[in-house]
Amino acid sequence: MRLLARLLEPKATAYAHCDLPCGVYDPAQARIEAESVKAICQKYADNADPEFRTRALQIKEERSELVKHHLWVLWTDYFKPPHFEKYPQLHQLFNEATKLAGAGGTKGSADVSKADELLGKIEEISKIFWETKQG
Repeated sequence: MRLLARLLEPKATAYAHCDLPCGVYDPAQARIEAESVKAICQKYADNADPEFRTRALQIKEERSELVKHHLWVLWTDYFKPPHFEKYPQLHQLFNEATKLAGAGGTKGSADVSKADELLGKIEEISKIFWETKQG
C-alpha cells in the first residue's frame, strides 16, 4: 500500500496567485513592492552599518522577487490575446519590467535609478491595465 501511495504522490507542487481563479488583479501589488525596493536602496546608501546593509540587501532581493511574481501574474493570468493585439508593446514591456526586477536590475543592485526605471515600467503597465478595465 505504501508503494502505491508513493507512486501516486504528485511529483511537483504547483503554486498560483489564488487557489482558484479569483479574477482580482491590480498592478498596485507590483508597484508597492517596487516602492519598497526603492526605499530600501535609499536606506542602504545612507547607512554604513554592515549588518544593516546585509539585512537591507536580503529584504530588497525578496521584494524584487515579489515584484517579478506580481508582474508575471498579470502577464500570464490577466492579459489575454486581445490585449496583446491592441497593445503590441505589452510583451516587451513586461519583459523589460521583469528583467529590471531581476538579477540585472533591482535584485542584483542597490542602485536607486534601477528602482526608478522599474517603477516607470510598472506605471506604463498600470496605465494599459486600467485602460483594459474601462473597455
